[in-house]
Amino acid sequence: MASSDQPLDYKASGVDIDAGHETVRRIKNLARATHTPGVLSEIGSFGGLFSLAPGGWRDPVLVSSADGVGTKLKVAFLAGEHRTIGLDLVNHCVNDILVQGAVPLFFLDYLATGRLSPDVAEQIVTGLARGCRENGCALLGGETAEMPGFYADGEYDVAGFIVGAVERDALIDGRSIRAGDVLIGLPSTGLHTNGYSLARKIVFDRLGLSVDSHVPELGETAGEALLRPHRSYLDAMKPLVGTGVIKGMAHITGGGITDNLPRVFPEGLGAVVRRDAWIVPPLFRWLQQAGDVPEADMRRACNMGIGLIVVVSPDEAAAVAAGLVSRGEAPVTIGEMVAGLEGVTYA
Repeated sequence: MASSDQPLDYKASGVDIDAGHETVRRIKNLARATHTPGVLSEIGSFGGLFSLAPGGWRDPVLVSSADGVGTKLKVAFLAGEHRTIGLDLVNHCVNDILVQGAVPLFFLDYLATGRLSPDVAEQIVTGLARGCRENGCALLGGETAEMPGFYADGEYDVAGFIVGAVERDALIDGRSIRAGDVLIGLPSTGLHTNGYSLARKIVFDRLGLSVDSHVPELGETAGEALLRPHRSYLDAMKPLVGTGVIKGMAHITGGGITDNLPRVFPEGLGAVVRRDAWIVPPLFRWLQQAGDVPEADMRRACNMGIGLIVVVSPDEAAAVAAGLVSRGEAPVTIGEMVAGLEGVTYA
């Protein structure tokens, strides 16, 4: 029998079951530290169990979302930095359900890679666990898939799935938004998890920089600027959720303000956003100038420094802004709703 015809085992085909068991062993305690009173199962079960009873809900509506980190992962691969990717993922998903008034209950992840590294997996789950703890939700379970030949060595993909709840009478759906309502923006911490295909093209291809290159215009390395975590807005907005004051909220992700804000207001209304209402952070201006990117394209690819937009009546705007300031936020009135317009107009 030729050597090429020797019997094969699973490990020889590229799947290391022992590495998978080691990964599960490492992440069990990380996940357990996020458990809330509603958790009824342990990591390793076929399905995660969660009870709504400890929350004392009256008429809960479950709100769910799923998302990924996109090509920000490519920057993490270059930097060898995987500890913030999980945090990005949780915060992104938390914000996606927050805009409908929901608080997170539990989170699940899916990690797929060509060759499973328990060290890298542990770093990713460390970020997931941190995000869950900071947002008060449980890391209920997940899946790790080792798929040799499908992903390049050292690369992986990760996705997140979140379930939250809101009382039916506190659901935020934008239907009460009217002309004259005020748009309040909350700052982002950077690109968050969108615009990375454009940013990587500019930084690594056009400028020829590495993740360790110092960027004088930013006062930090390219890797530090690009890997700054996607922030959560839960702590800032939670005291206002359920009060009836918030008419609508938009999480500014892929598509920017241009495409995301119209998702929350009724037909027959448009939004006027004042471009000079806030100072666009240096990262966005640097990318735009270095890539010679048209303004309209930048505003659809990136959040331009505004990560969440809140819609309130003009009578409530000052009180809402003051409350946000008291919680350490820097809210900015960036525009208003106008009848007879379509979509977003920049003034």
